[in-house]
Amino acid sequence: MDQGISDTGTLTGILLAVIAVLAVLTVIGILVGVRKKRARVEAQRLEEERLAAERREARPRPQSVRRADPQPVADAAPAPSPSTPAPVPTNVAAPPVAPPPPPLADLPEVTAAPTAGPSDGETRPTAPLADEPIAAAAPQDASPAAEAQPEPAPVAPQPEPEHAPSPAQQASPAGDAPVTTIKGLGPKVAAMLAEHGIVTVGDLAALDQRAAEDLDARLGNFTGRMGRDRWLEQAQLLSAGDIRTYEDRFGKL
Repeated sequence: MDQGISDTGTLTGILLAVIAVLAVLTVIGILVGVRKKRARVEAQRLEEERLAAERREARPRPQSVRRADPQPVADAAPAPSPSTPAPVPTNVAAPPVAPPPPPLADLPEVTAAPTAGPSDGETRPTAPLADEPIAAAAPQDASPAAEAQPEPAPVAPQPEPEHAPSPAQQASPAGDAPVTTIKGLGPKVAAMLAEHGIVTVGDLAALDQRAAEDLDARLGNFTGRMGRDRWLEQAQLLSAGDIRTYEDRFGKL
């Protein structure tokens, strides 16, 4: 009886030992699996970082463009006045005048054709015109008609025609035009400007540099366009009516 109990205790001890060994192996396997999983995740992360670095190196780097700080309008060079005509050389040659015809006295004598006599039919030559008492022939340019006509005055230099404004510019002042007249300013930005009371070109031109920068910061996705497209400069030129300078810098309206 005691032998059976001891055998049972031995088997129980063996089973417990086996279970303990299995438990230890299981824990070891779990730990090894966790470490391997971490190693795989870490290796995968490193691989992804390496691939991302290779893609960044392969991608052409954009050249960094430093945006120039907008200068105050007061520091800008004064625009040339469109009203001053370009100098025209004064030594303009007068149109050539045709030389006057030679005086009558210098013309060759003309003899009249012989005429039949009234009675005997004989022909008798008429006296030359030069022998007849003729008033002193004056040159043709000294005739009354020629004397009445004054000599042509020298042609005065004509100033260059100023740039004619387009029909749209003649129809209304540029300062009252909508802000969409400015190049690079579309309807979406115009609606955002209208929320801040900016409706016409004159409204935008009235802003100073600080107010323009504050307004530009409120344009959301369009922030930076005011300085990049020079909206304030465009508005000031249009509001001042300096269409010629505007079109020289920004193109036709």
